[in-house]
Amino acid sequence: MTSNARLDHRDPLVFDTHELGRRPGALRRLTRTVDAPVDLGIPGVVGVPEGTPLELEIRLESVMEGALVTGTARALAKGECVRCLEPLGLDVEADFQELFSYPDADDRGRTIAEPGDDAEDDEDRFFLEDGLFDLEPVLRDAVVLALPMQPVCQEDCPGLCAECGARLADDPDHHHDAVDIRWAALQGLAETMTDGEKDEMSGDAPRSAHAAEKQEK
Repeated sequence: MTSNARLDHRDPLVFDTHELGRRPGALRRLTRTVDAPVDLGIPGVVGVPEGTPLELEIRLESVMEGALVTGTARALAKGECVRCLEPLGLDVEADFQELFSYPDADDRGRTIAEPGDDAEDDEDRFFLEDGLFDLEPVLRDAVVLALPMQPVCQEDCPGLCAECGARLADDPDHHHDAVDIRWAALQGLAETMTDGEKDEMSGDAPRSAHAAEKQEK
């Protein structure tokens, strides 16, 4: 069971359902702009920075078990392109829907599960506390699902050069001359042979001078 203990009505992400009453079918629509909470997104990848304006459009509906909350959140997310590593910004729109149950929902007609039955489903339930509910956990899940796991600055971003790390979008003609390693080995052998010939030529001069000296004697 998810607990909403000690909710503060002054928290911008805490909402009051008292105006709905417990009349099934009662509706209330509202809009609210709040500051984004901390860590709203995928850490190290992309997210809505803390304090960024977060626009909320919410529809509250009273049902037998509690308040059905449906809405949309909009904000500007920031991150880093996974291809070229440049900073990027993208508009995120996340839809959500969640039922916040009355604390006594089980006494109002819901079948009480036997021990071990649907235990995981019960753990995921949200409850009203004195007519209040906290939207943050629902909002956090919705935003994370709406964000791209691998954000890119543009769909056709060419990324970085694998050899030098240059950003290819800035220089479409960027390239490196490919060298066949087999030719590189032959080139190295040729240079070695050339260096050897130079050494032999530099060693001939002293021997020739010595021979000429002997011939004069």
